[in-house]
Amino acid sequence: MSTITQNSVPAPSTRRPVRDEMIAFALMTVVLAVVPFTGVYPFFVMQGLCFALLACAFNLLIGYGGLLSFGHAMFLGTAGYVTAHALKVWELPPELGIVVGTAAAFGLSVITGLIAIRRQGIYFAMITLALSQLLYFIYLQAPFTHGEDGIQGIPQGKMFGFIDLQNSTTLYFVVLVGFLLGFLIIYRAINSPFGEVLKAIRENEPRAISLGYKTDHYKLLAFILSGTLAGFAGALKVFVAQNASLTDVHWSMSGEIVLMTLVGGLGTVFGPVVGAFVIIAMQQYLAGFGQWVTVIQGVIFVACVLTFRRGIVGEIGHYFKRSL
Repeated sequence: MSTITQNSVPAPSTRRPVRDEMIAFALMTVVLAVVPFTGVYPFFVMQGLCFALLACAFNLLIGYGGLLSFGHAMFLGTAGYVTAHALKVWELPPELGIVVGTAAAFGLSVITGLIAIRRQGIYFAMITLALSQLLYFIYLQAPFTHGEDGIQGIPQGKMFGFIDLQNSTTLYFVVLVGFLLGFLIIYRAINSPFGEVLKAIRENEPRAISLGYKTDHYKLLAFILSGTLAGFAGALKVFVAQNASLTDVHWSMSGEIVLMTLVGGLGTVFGPVVGAFVIIAMQQYLAGFGQWVTVIQGVIFVACVLTFRRGIVGEIGHYFKRSL
């Protein structure tokens, strides 16, 4: 029986796929750069960019390392709470708020990675889920999170003293730069010797061990990088939504991250970006259906698993024989 990670699309290490990916990256950058001038609702796109970065960070772990985490929401939520608290209570400037929030996600990923990385398969997934739920109940009771009310009315301020984040167009380009920076870090990681070892671990970990690689070290580094970038996405999201709530740290958010990655294309470079926008668009434009949105998402997930297991981008790349 095939596992979820066996549906990922391995990226051949030839020059042509890299050229395809660079062209696709340039097109994506141009399209995203002109969005503010097209009349598209900017909040929707900014929210999509934050979740796209989150899904890309998750894809680094499962698509290239073969590690299924059901707890990535804890990095998103932790960075969000810390950033929101730093901005509203400590009155730190935006750039320091992002740094503090991302650093919190980094510290959390080190601690949880050391605990979870020694297990494999379903045991690894269950440990990450348990740790995420533990943090959920801590944040539910912790005074600084304000429980179910969350942290509201977070000031956006001026980044570096002159970039006014209260301007929606300015905020959009700040979020876009943050997304592109995180995306390029992930792209560089998966196209480096580190990424090649990760793929080897995903395909056959005992063989990687027999070749002399300390696989636990590589998996821990991937977990920390993935968790830190997920936290970076959470810190950016605070400026978009101007609140931090329990929703971002709940286990259902971790499930949505998995759904975004699978719908877009597990183990593809651009699949998580497409998947994130598909899921966010459904939540945005199908909100009138209420709780039925969850049912619709479930139907799409079943259709994805049964009919196009490579995901949207994975199937497109397979059809045109391109690496995307």
